[in-house]
Amino acid sequence: MRLFNACAVLRKFALLVCCGAASAASAQTQAPEVWAKDMREEVVRINVTVTDMYGRRETRPMPITVFRPAGEGKHPLVVFNHGRAVEAKRAAQGRARAEHTARYFVNKGFVVMVPTRVGYWETYGDFDPEESGPCNAKRFAPMSDAAADQVWAAVQHAATLPYVDASRWLVAGQSVGGLTSIATVARQPAGLLAGINFAGGAGGNPATRPGDPCSAKALGQYWGSLAKPSAPPMLWLYWQNDLYWGEHLPRQWHQAWLAGGAQAEFHSLPPISGDGHSGQDRDMDRWLPLVDAFLARLGFTQPAIVTRPLASGKARVDDASAVPISASGRTNGYDKFLEAKLPRAFAVGDKGAWGYATGDYVAGKALGYCQRSGQPCALYAVDDDVVWTGKLRSPQPD
Repeated sequence: MRLFNACAVLRKFALLVCCGAASAASAQTQAPEVWAKDMREEVVRINVTVTDMYGRRETRPMPITVFRPAGEGKHPLVVFNHGRAVEAKRAAQGRARAEHTARYFVNKGFVVMVPTRVGYWETYGDFDPEESGPCNAKRFAPMSDAAADQVWAAVQHAATLPYVDASRWLVAGQSVGGLTSIATVARQPAGLLAGINFAGGAGGNPATRPGDPCSAKALGQYWGSLAKPSAPPMLWLYWQNDLYWGEHLPRQWHQAWLAGGAQAEFHSLPPISGDGHSGQDRDMDRWLPLVDAFLARLGFTQPAIVTRPLASGKARVDDASAVPISASGRTNGYDKFLEAKLPRAFAVGDKGAWGYATGDYVAGKALGYCQRSGQPCALYAVDDDVVWTGKLRSPQPD
């Protein structure tokens, strides 16, 4: 799957294309960060105190990416947690954003906080509170406690904000972020309504141990020991071709959780191309309806999934001159959209912004890329159909 955004850096070529304006940069120039203006994206830093498996206790700053819905009322909260790269790549993980997933939750009416936990990105270095020991003797409790402590610190900060209702919140995460969600649910903290686990686990390495994570049995036993009948409900989502855990281990972990008396709805999703471990970002078409139904049972029914509109017949999809964007937008965006394989979608803004996506959840992702600009956007074309219902005005001048 390839994704494109008129307001993002095309990193391979270090070419910045933003809402119809293009400027070249040298290959050595560091790409600027992406910001979703429509979701009022910002980064705050709070101090968190965590302890590693050796008993070392440190207080460090933790960056939190915050996304907000429109409006100034109090909103329920989602704390979304990232995974854990191998050590050689941990500093380069960058600021955790989970933009596509966050956009769905924001559309549901949630404030979304995405902590970049201690030991990653700018705090990578001499202190790793999520270290868990050697492969054959993993200790999952210390890393789980450290991660859950950071979730709670984020929630406590959220409770001080005028736009957050911290008495209603969810925890979610992918990979070690899913483990973080399970550890947080097990604590049953105040205000927590439920948890969502995307491909959660620890100890995996698809390069050296595909489908055979370290101390897998111990992880199931640990999760079983955490489970309590009073714990909030959970949704567990795994993909059958997950190269970290394989297909069968997640089922065993789920059974251990249930045996402890806790609640968790489990889904084993069909394989996707490449590694199913990345399904949270690359298989939204499948998981969005499952999460939407889960949230509806919790009382969150606001529509949030972007669906494909009907063809409008306003223009031919291959008539680039009809698209209400600038000439550079047609060259850098729409022409590439036309060259892309299906599924694909293209969105336009009311002041010349544009964005397109191919592959998974194309309507939602294309619309999101366009909306990053802060402009109201609508879908122009999906696959081979123009779905635009607005006026086919003259292209914007460069």
